[in-house]
Amino acid sequence: MKDDAVRESLGLMHFWQAGDAVTHSVAWLLLALSVASWYFILSKGWAAWRMRRGAREALNRFWTARSLDEAISTLQRDDPEQVFAPLAERARLAARMQADTSLAASVDRTELLTRVLRQEISRTGAQLESGLTLLASVGSTAPFIGLFGTVWGIYHALLQIASSGQVMIDQVAGPVGEALVMTAAGLAVAIPAVLAYNAFTRINRVTLAELDGFAHDLLALLTTGRRLDSGSGDALRSTLDEPPRPVQVGH
Repeated sequence: MKDDAVRESLGLMHFWQAGDAVTHSVAWLLLALSVASWYFILSKGWAAWRMRRGAREALNRFWTARSLDEAISTLQRDDPEQVFAPLAERARLAARMQADTSLAASVDRTELLTRVLRQEISRTGAQLESGLTLLASVGSTAPFIGLFGTVWGIYHALLQIASSGQVMIDQVAGPVGEALVMTAAGLAVAIPAVLAYNAFTRINRVTLAELDGFAHDLLALLTTGRRLDSGSGDALRSTLDEPPRPVQVGH
């Protein structure tokens, strides 16, 4: 009977009931950080999976199209997260600007296309990195927030023990063990955020490398009429026996 009474006096529910406003605030803060980080983990994980699954096939269909307009239309349809399609569309618009009477028409064609492609890659990179700051912040601060909750819980428990005037092992071990749960909660919030941050950083690095390569191919295509890695089977590339010529972009 005594063991049952001791067991009932210990546990998470007892720790929550014995905690004050600071302990409750730390617990709610860790819960909010966990919900926010898992929302970004699931949403960005789903987007990354769709992007990686459809990107290679979409690019293959792009280079087997018969014209640039058809290729961009195909890419807009097959690029699930619209990562590569906006780059091709901006390149086409920049090429069309050379035919009008705007100030852009007086800029060198290669320089104009290079600037436009760089701006679009920077915009896409910022889009891919959205949410990573939150994951990094959660991963770096959650353990310390949990540690603060542990320290405060131990301090609160020691004050209660000191006020009772009696020091017994169950009076010390129980509250201290309950307070250590806050540290475990902080680690449980931080570890998934850190792992997800590292995974998404690698995925973004691979995607941006592919995007950079695609931009180089577009630049070569619109200025010389062929891809840098010229070979057989691509309808948008010039054959080797034809002189290099810019691709004609329709109005």
